[in-house]
Amino acid sequence: MSWQCRWCRGSISGGAGHGWLATSPRRGISTAVHFYQNRQLELYAAKQAQRLTLRQLVFFGRNMNEERLIKAWALHANYVRTELPVRIAHRLRDMQALPYVVMNQEGVTKVYELYWSAFDKFRRHPEINTVADNDAFCVFLRGILDEHKAAIPNLSLGLSLASPYLAPDRLDSFMRRMLVSRISRRVLAEHHIALSKIVALERDGDTSPKDNVGIIYTHLCVKDSIEKCARFLRKRPLDIDRDAIQSATSEAAWSEVVIDGHLDTRFAYIREHLEYIIFELLKNSFRATRLRHPDASALPPICATVVSGENDICIRISDQGGGLLSPEIQSPSDLFSFSHIRNATRLHDARLGALRTISTSSRGMTATVDEQLKLLQSGTGYADPEQEAGVMPHPRIGIGLPMSNIFATYFGGSLELVSLDGYGTDVYLRLPRLGTNLEGIEV
Repeated sequence: MSWQCRWCRGSISGGAGHGWLATSPRRGISTAVHFYQNRQLELYAAKQAQRLTLRQLVFFGRNMNEERLIKAWALHANYVRTELPVRIAHRLRDMQALPYVVMNQEGVTKVYELYWSAFDKFRRHPEINTVADNDAFCVFLRGILDEHKAAIPNLSLGLSLASPYLAPDRLDSFMRRMLVSRISRRVLAEHHIALSKIVALERDGDTSPKDNVGIIYTHLCVKDSIEKCARFLRKRPLDIDRDAIQSATSEAAWSEVVIDGHLDTRFAYIREHLEYIIFELLKNSFRATRLRHPDASALPPICATVVSGENDICIRISDQGGGLLSPEIQSPSDLFSFSHIRNATRLHDARLGALRTISTSSRGMTATVDEQLKLLQSGTGYADPEQEAGVMPHPRIGIGLPMSNIFATYFGGSLELVSLDGYGTDVYLRLPRLGTNLEGIEV
């Protein structure tokens, strides 16, 4: 069969490896001219992303008031308006460079169309000059964020299916660029929306929160975040992981979480990012510990140690869940990979089925702790501690650890897994405390 290449306008047989999208009557794939030759996309993709630090994000939001929003802050509003299409354009170009066989996978084309639609809407959005302009822009941003809830599961599904056609390094590098860029866009959008809400509160005479600037908590207590995540996880039903704990007969309560170290540690950080990582790490430790001790009357505790350094905040989570290595996982870092060569579970039918379910759900996945807590609360009837932290209880889709790694490294931190085979796992999370590291966006 011959396919028309939209780059060279020629007819090419085959398809895989060329990095183009063909016109295929078999699949409902877009044949829009925007796939390659589009002048606007070229203009935006030629620009460099203007990366920010946490400190800069805090600076923009300090002492916010309506006058500054309209004058100096309008500069930031328009920065968001013009910066986001640049970051989206780079990712569109990334997808265009994929082989046809990858772009043709279930979910990938859907993500491309979402990105193109967002790019086109952003570049056409008018300049922001007034309060009314900014209010409309915030509504616009929220709409884009909601439209993209299914992007992560769709992308993960498509790249899992495409794993046989991409070398592991190329696949993981592509996914990292896509996910880091996605996080960066959500940070800018959510931060601007949050700051605008603070201004609206003060405009109406209400008191705005003093411990956060937009989405950044300036005195985030690490111990409180660990306790909140642990408290909620321990309220889950014992059989919530029944897909893997079929042989477990113990009715023991979930493990206690013992927190030690520098318990008064506070620093400026995005709480959603920190709590997502802690939530995922503790959830994995809880599950592994129950699997490892199926007949125990009381499960061994999990230890979380907090260390406050001069430049970094470090958290170690230690469990007695037996370790990480298995016939399918040869290195702990392979759990961060989206390639079936490094992580064979990527092509398991149960995981692919779960991804399909979530990618077609109206809820989608935003990769925040908030969504998981709210969903679990609605199904169990117990109180959500603060309605703020969660990640929907996705049925073992394998996104938690890779996303945690990307969240950790976004502002220059790290996440390291150390497997003590036959005993347990130590996880080391390091986050910079000074807020001077630029976003880890790759172009």
